[in-house]
Amino acid sequence: MDIESIEALRAALDAGVPLGRLRLQGLDLTEDASLLTGRDDLEGLVVLGGRLPMPLARHLTRNGAVVLPPAPHTPVDPYRGRLYTPDELYAGLTVDGYDATPDARAYAWSRSAHLRHDAYVAVLRATHDVAMDDALDEVLEGQGVVGIMGGHALRRDDSAYADAAALAHGLARHGLVVATGGGPGAMEAANLGAFAPDPDALTDALRHLAEVPSFVPDIGAWAALGLEVCAELRARRPAATPTTSVGIPTWFYGHEPPNVFCDHVAKFFSNAVREDGLLSRCTAGIVVLPGAAGTVQEIFQSVTPRYYADPDVPLAPLVLVDVEHWTRTVPVWDALRGLSAGRPVADVLHLVDDLGEAAEIVTASR
Repeated sequence: MDIESIEALRAALDAGVPLGRLRLQGLDLTEDASLLTGRDDLEGLVVLGGRLPMPLARHLTRNGAVVLPPAPHTPVDPYRGRLYTPDELYAGLTVDGYDATPDARAYAWSRSAHLRHDAYVAVLRATHDVAMDDALDEVLEGQGVVGIMGGHALRRDDSAYADAAALAHGLARHGLVVATGGGPGAMEAANLGAFAPDPDALTDALRHLAEVPSFVPDIGAWAALGLEVCAELRARRPAATPTTSVGIPTWFYGHEPPNVFCDHVAKFFSNAVREDGLLSRCTAGIVVLPGAAGTVQEIFQSVTPRYYADPDVPLAPLVLVDVEHWTRTVPVWDALRGLSAGRPVADVLHLVDDLGEAAEIVTASR
């Protein structure tokens, strides 16, 4: 049982949950050490980071608990039990610039030459990604999730950006959570569309964002305007609005800053873990907009589980948008049709030009 707050710890203790089943993530036990100092049934208890007095730490380890100390020199908390918010990742942006933000510092830490083969750092990164995966499960449990994939180069002032945002807006209004790779371009457009509370708010946001159309050459200006627009949209959303928009980016792509139009951001150090975490959670289907290598990787990674799926298990649709792009510019469609011939996956592969048709395919399968 993952325990992420003092309140949850008290509730578990009151319910008589054996301490050996608990995993305490990032708790500050400075004022609450008495909850555990009187206990000696600590075998199997795991404390992941957080703050605890030295006497408590000694008591825990002497009685069989595992205590993993905090990592104060890392740019992110490897034991955190919740997803990020855009404001957390971009903290300090307007004061010290993008390079000083937790997002930029985490990327630098992940690519540091003298840390690249450090076993301790590798464990911390892996621990962080496991925590992200677990937190993502908690947020998306029981939700219908549609993935919208696409390239990072699409500009905010491009009509295709507005079209992608409108697609995502419609899918979110249908009750789906829109999940993307969490970066700029088509990914940002989809997160934006899902996040916007109504069409008028989306129109206003698109007009405002066009003032800084790309994250190149100035990530700071691009992100700062995004945060400003995001705050405006949040103020227009009803107080009880459920999660509609999730970004799942990676520090592997350091040149792609995370977009800010997400209720939650699950950012990973490992791109492989991140890709699986994104695609495997798209229970309502995946819509693929034009893109390049990263998007092609996502297409085939999405096809593989559908190819080997149990024939009695219903499959979610995989819809490629833009016939010209996927048959001539990046001609993957013929390969997909060849692979799927005679298998159930053939029935859920679609190639369309119209975004409205793509939305209909996804919503009809619900």
